[in-house]
Amino acid sequence: MSSFTDPLTVTKIGERLWRVEREFTYYIGKENSNDFVTVPKGFETDFASVPRGLWNILPPDGFYTQAAVLHDFMCAHPELYLKSKADFVFYEAMGVLGVPWFNRIIMYLAVRFWHIAS
Repeated sequence: MSSFTDPLTVTKIGERLWRVEREFTYYIGKENSNDFVTVPKGFETDFASVPRGLWNILPPDGFYTQAAVLHDFMCAHPELYLKSKADFVFYEAMGVLGVPWFNRIIMYLAVRFWHIAS
């Protein structure tokens, strides 16, 4: 099973902006695989980019926050990661974090639609 090496540690630095305070790695597909992403200390994120009108259903942070930070990092580096891979890893990482399947599907479809439309 895929895994995170460390829990998410952040500091709020703005209204909707956080800075990662401890590097973490996510292993894709299975633990200790050769396919992984490392989010460095200092990376800045807005967590999940959920429209304000949906915050009652899906707030910007929740069980999926570390997966959202991972997704933000991958999307911030298109020279390294395809958007489709970032979206798949987001979905997979939410499963590792125990996000219910319905929420995973909704959030995955939202990022896929956003990436296809943009």
